[in-house]
Amino acid sequence: MPDSEDRGVAAVSNGLSLCKIHHAAYDQHLIGIRSDYVIEVRPDILHEVDGPMLKHGIQEMHGGTLNLPPRRADHPSRHLLEERYKRFIAT
Repeated sequence: MPDSEDRGVAAVSNGLSLCKIHHAAYDQHLIGIRSDYVIEVRPDILHEVDGPMLKHGIQEMHGGTLNLPPRRADHPSRHLLEERYKRFIAT
């Protein structure tokens, strides 16, 4: 959850380690992450033809999974991911 929201606490379970490009794509709902840690790319973005950055940097993520930390306690909250994923599919 974003920090600006009530449930947006500064905790490992409410965080994802993303580069600037993927963080922006996540914030703009270009990509979503399901509660089973599978990454989805929004259908219109998935079918867009633009160049290698879009193809290799975003589109090829579709269907992939997050690389999770070894300790389960450090995994992103499935419940919070599900809440955020619902926003993704609503866009």
